[in-house]
Amino acid sequence: MKDQTITRDERTTAVENASYRMAYVVLSFGLLLVASYRSLAWNENTLDLIVLVILGGLVSTWHQGIQKVLSRRYALFAVVCALIAAVVAAAITIFR
Repeated sequence: MKDQTITRDERTTAVENASYRMAYVVLSFGLLLVASYRSLAWNENTLDLIVLVILGGLVSTWHQGIQKVLSRRYALFAVVCALIAAVVAAAITIFR
C-alpha cells in the first residue's frame, strides 16, 4: 500500500472556484467604489475603470455561453438589466 496523498479533488476545485468568484466580486465593486469616489470627489473621468468592470462581466458571460451553461432566463435578466442601466445612464447624462 502506498502512502500517497491526493493533492486535488472535486472539493479543492469547488473551493478554488468559490474563492475566484469572491475575488471577482471584491475587485468589481472595489473598482466601482474607486470610480465613484474619483468622479464625485475629484471630478475626474472614470470611464476606464467602468469599462474594466463591464469587460470583466462580459468575459465571464462569454465563457459561460461558450460552455453552454447560461439559461434563457439568465439571458432575459441580463438584457433587462442592461436596458435599465442604459436608461439610468441616459437620464443622468441628460439631467446633469
